[in-house]
Amino acid sequence: MNEEQIKKIIDSPPEYDESKEDSYFSMFRDFFSEKMRWFTINFYIWSILFIAAAIISAIQFFRTNQTKFQIMYAAIFICCSLSIGFMKIMAFVMIIRHNIKREIKRLELRIAELSETLQNK
Repeated sequence: MNEEQIKKIIDSPPEYDESKEDSYFSMFRDFFSEKMRWFTINFYIWSILFIAAAIISAIQFFRTNQTKFQIMYAAIFICCSLSIGFMKIMAFVMIIRHNIKREIKRLELRIAELSETLQNK
């Protein structure tokens, strides 16, 4: 795609264009698209594994009487909980990735327009 085609896509006529709308539905639609299927499946598998490990370590924490095992199970639970949080952050970054790319393209076009107007003066 050249610069003119990108500009025509971004600055299309004022009619309604759902692809320009930055709604949660459009972000999730992009996330669950065919291209992102491998990431979504991988994300869900790792999330289920971390949740299962956290639940098992929490159950084992309350079943054991030895302090060293309680510390170990507590550490496993905290690591699994943090991993689940990091997985959610990574999924959020992947969801907003398309919006960021779109905004970068718009900024590139604005910079190109400004450079053209400065050269013409």
